[in-house]
Amino acid sequence: MVIHLPGTTDDALDGERLTPKTIVRELDKYIVGQNPAKRAVAVALRNRWRRQQLPAELRDEIAPKNIIMIGPTGVGKTEIARRLARLTRSPFLKIEASKFTEVGYVGRDVESIVRDLTEISVKLVRDEKAQLNRDAAIRNARERILDILLPDSRRPAARPAFVGASGPEEEPGDTREKLGRWLDEGKLEEREVEIDVKEQNYPSFEIFTAQGVEEMGVNIKDMLPGLFGGRSKRKKMRVGEAREILIQEEAEKLVDPQNVAREAIDRVEQSGIVFLDEIDKIAGRQQASHGPDVSREGVQRDLLPIVEGTTVNTKYGMVKTDHILFIAAGAFHVSKPADLIPEMQGRFPIRVELDSLTQDDFVRILKEPKNALTMQYSALLSTEGVELKFTDDAIREVARYAALVNEKTENIGARRLHTILERVLEGLSFDASEMDGQALTIDAAYVQGVLADIIKDDDLSRYVL
Repeated sequence: MVIHLPGTTDDALDGERLTPKTIVRELDKYIVGQNPAKRAVAVALRNRWRRQQLPAELRDEIAPKNIIMIGPTGVGKTEIARRLARLTRSPFLKIEASKFTEVGYVGRDVESIVRDLTEISVKLVRDEKAQLNRDAAIRNARERILDILLPDSRRPAARPAFVGASGPEEEPGDTREKLGRWLDEGKLEEREVEIDVKEQNYPSFEIFTAQGVEEMGVNIKDMLPGLFGGRSKRKKMRVGEAREILIQEEAEKLVDPQNVAREAIDRVEQSGIVFLDEIDKIAGRQQASHGPDVSREGVQRDLLPIVEGTTVNTKYGMVKTDHILFIAAGAFHVSKPADLIPEMQGRFPIRVELDSLTQDDFVRILKEPKNALTMQYSALLSTEGVELKFTDDAIREVARYAALVNEKTENIGARRLHTILERVLEGLSFDASEMDGQALTIDAAYVQGVLADIIKDDDLSRYVL
């Protein structure tokens, strides 16, 4: 199976080159530590490619090795799964298990997981094909703009729509060619034209059925197309604005919806990833007085067919879930994986524990990843013409305060760095628009000056940080 697809980002790799070591190296660019979890997801992803190399009769017998990640909030569980999906351009859905309720109660239907994942896959495939056809769409949009500016170039006396009646006669072909040159040179960007724009009307009500919200919505759209955005409205706008709308319309015309649906379903079935967060919230907690909570166990039993492998009806067709990779995660402070029903435990054979983050981990998080927070803040302030730098001792001080607050209050992991840095840079961010051209250096003394008083007051730090 080739996971890299046309139109994907440079970070995507084909399946053969996506070895477990390569996957871990790519994840290391964004996530600090947690090597057991990285190794587990890398092997699970590689096994997908290995399965595709087998004969068809054996290929369908091999089930994905689903994973349970155990660890507190803010240690990288979601980020590992999200980066894994982005690395392979796989359809990815993050959903909280606590959103679902047992059948017979008000709440989300578990099959909506597959329908939502299919919608994501359709958008992914449609965007890729639109990108492939963008050059042709740009050419077609250019011709449509010329048709608008020169309404009927076949008429002998055709003139642009914005040109007066006076002036020497020109051949229609010459006029169109001249307009084309002006359009390519950007001389007509501010000209106003009229185009037909599809109205985007969104329904203000939902109808719940046994098949879910969307299936009934499809029928209503078929019966009442005008109510759900089937009409067009003529609008005036600049050529520059009209071009993007027309390019999008032309790109959609070049994409076959049936091919998109088929490829999207195949993508879901073969490479879809579902990140099932907060699974510990539906784990039954054994107590002396009674057994597991009925509603929690009911949710698990409803989820079980999706995880085991079933066929779900979506508006794009039937989708099999047999080979979708499920990555579950939870803190498991009160419950434990053994509190899940046996059938659910059996469908998550791989369990990895993620470590709580230390002060040294915070230092690495602030410096090493490609999207490190210090780099993000420097980039944000650079838009105001401000050059912002962090010294090593400032980074260590921020990490120390983050670890200290996590220890004294709730441990929210790396998310604490966001609150600490926001507090440290609040004044600079507020005044940055008036500091054009200045170079600023954040050192340990500056960090201490901002945070020292807050850290000393336990009540204040609890609410501010």
